[in-house]
Amino acid sequence: MKSDISYLYKPYLHTRELMPENQETPIHFLNERTTPIEYIYKRNHFLYPALDSAAFFLPVVGEVERPMVFPYNYIKSLPSKTIKMVLECAGNKRAYFDPKTYGEQWKDGAISQVAWKGVSLKDLLYFTGIRSTAIEVAFEGYDYGTRKDIDRVFPYARSLPLEKALHPDTIIAYELNSQPIPYDHGYPLRLVVPQWYGMASVKWLKEIRVIDHKFTGPFQAIDYVYYPNKEDDFGKKPVTEIKVNSIIQQPMNYSVLDTGSHSINGIAWSGHGTIKEVELSFDQGLTWKNVELYQDKNQQHLWTFWKYAWTVEEKGEHTIMCRAKDSYGNIQPLEAEWNRKGYGYNAVYIIKVKIE
Repeated sequence: MKSDISYLYKPYLHTRELMPENQETPIHFLNERTTPIEYIYKRNHFLYPALDSAAFFLPVVGEVERPMVFPYNYIKSLPSKTIKMVLECAGNKRAYFDPKTYGEQWKDGAISQVAWKGVSLKDLLYFTGIRSTAIEVAFEGYDYGTRKDIDRVFPYARSLPLEKALHPDTIIAYELNSQPIPYDHGYPLRLVVPQWYGMASVKWLKEIRVIDHKFTGPFQAIDYVYYPNKEDDFGKKPVTEIKVNSIIQQPMNYSVLDTGSHSINGIAWSGHGTIKEVELSFDQGLTWKNVELYQDKNQQHLWTFWKYAWTVEEKGEHTIMCRAKDSYGNIQPLEAEWNRKGYGYNAVYIIKVKIE
């Protein structure tokens, strides 16, 4: 009898940093529509926070008619919804920028696809009421620390414009993939903002504050800003929606293959709309071939799996290029829009393989 050694053949998270913990999803080896919890990428700015019983009470204060504190169990008792979505770090693929940019050198794995369950933020704000002076909603997490560029302790905090905060799919989540949110992903409560990069989905939610001014915390006014110039801040703009993007999962870059038939497969995604087309080029972008898409009909916030049957008899080195197009006409560019903090890389994906 052969022993079962399948447990030996499994992917692992790829460590970028341990303190704070930053780990990449092994995205090239996963084909599940929902990323298993053990493979969801981890992005932290500080060490994990120490939580106490106060973490199970969520204050909503500021420019509201009736400031309230919502107990965890009360939030769970409210009508809920489940949001299946791409969760992508704004720095995903940062390692591919040229010139290089500073920060975690993420490759392809600062992205996962998950299912959140929770209550719409607008439903909580219905109980408190919103004053006519309100223009943003700010969110503070329990995680905090000293920034390297400012010798002060800051919590991780960000805001949303009122319109985005009141979108029915912006939720206060308490479950991830049908179980309580794990501690390292924001337990007990996490803000979840579909369509936007992951920096918007504040973990370990401590307080919601409706405000009558623009929020200027460092994780919004300094970080998560596109700075197109190396030496000055001219032309800066905030990082918000996920850009149209794709990767080739298999074969991997610099693989050695035999002649004959091969399956090229991958994923494509966009924060704005859905994926309508994925194309491959084998001649440096002179011509493009459509691939077969595998989509759910109602996949507003999900990535799209794709596959292409490639028959190759010519030995030697081959370059394969991949680009995606979404339902709003956005298409991956040949070159990403360089910015000095390395956000939003979405250039045409390129691998090289050798046929022997």
